[in-house]
Amino acid sequence: MVDPLADVIALLRPRAVYSKVISGAGAWAVRYPAFGQPSFCTMLEGHCVLAVDGQQPLALQAGDFVLMPSTPGFTLRGPEPAPPVHMDPARTAGQQQQGELRHGRRKGPPEMRMLGGYFQFQSLDAALLVSLLPSLLHVRGVDRLPVLVQLVRDESLADRPGRHLVLARLVELLLIEALRGAANEAAPPGLLRGLADERVAVGLRRMHGAPERAWTVPALAREAALSRSTFFERFTRAVGVPPMEYLLAWRMALAKDLLDQGGLPIGAVAERVGYGSASTFSTAFSRHVGQPPSRYARERQGQGQPA
Repeated sequence: MVDPLADVIALLRPRAVYSKVISGAGAWAVRYPAFGQPSFCTMLEGHCVLAVDGQQPLALQAGDFVLMPSTPGFTLRGPEPAPPVHMDPARTAGQQQQGELRHGRRKGPPEMRMLGGYFQFQSLDAALLVSLLPSLLHVRGVDRLPVLVQLVRDESLADRPGRHLVLARLVELLLIEALRGAANEAAPPGLLRGLADERVAVGLRRMHGAPERAWTVPALAREAALSRSTFFERFTRAVGVPPMEYLLAWRMALAKDLLDQGGLPIGAVAERVGYGSASTFSTAFSRHVGQPPSRYARERQGQGQPA
């Protein structure tokens, strides 16, 4: 069965993991500005409070997992109030990964320990794809997530053959495991909420499984066993955009990926993403991306591909 969530994660191409053990004791608080890169943490022991800009504060406990696909500004603190120390993500990332970053009281055992880190999405359409995901994901009681996080950290610190490939696959697994656990109708509008609606999910799977087909709203509604108007309203409410707008965005993301890889003529790319001619595809691509596919492909090949 086609899995739209796996499709999106694969197209995001997560890479370049940084991770570090973070601990705290006594009264402490740290403030990070908006970072933009995807970040994650898993609580190893103790408690702390995560206050993300625009969100209600979260009380975190051992076993919790947090994912922010495009990290906004946030404050992390212990149970006791304290003035926040401002942190520089770029400087922190440049520090040695080994060891532990300690906040608050330096002496004695830590009262809280977490494993935190971030990675990068290599896709040029990361902003579009990330917009389909929740801005803050908090998962509790999924035993496999801390195991995957620890595997990510172990691999990121090692210098084994095939390290980059293993890390890429582990991060993909980590993202899918976290995101599918949050696919429910209480999720904010986006891909997860759409997949939680069994009828809307049918439409999403059809679009992802056969983007080359000449889909229309009535055709997708028939696949989902709904009337046209009901499917349109239900899809738009769940995913946050109308069906044809989602299909266009997905086709353009696929087209960019195919052009990045090179080796296919424009006509073949057009056919794979549902356009009957290269000229029709070029018009749609130019309108969506801001330049013709031929120029986009030349520039991408000239710049080289992401690592």
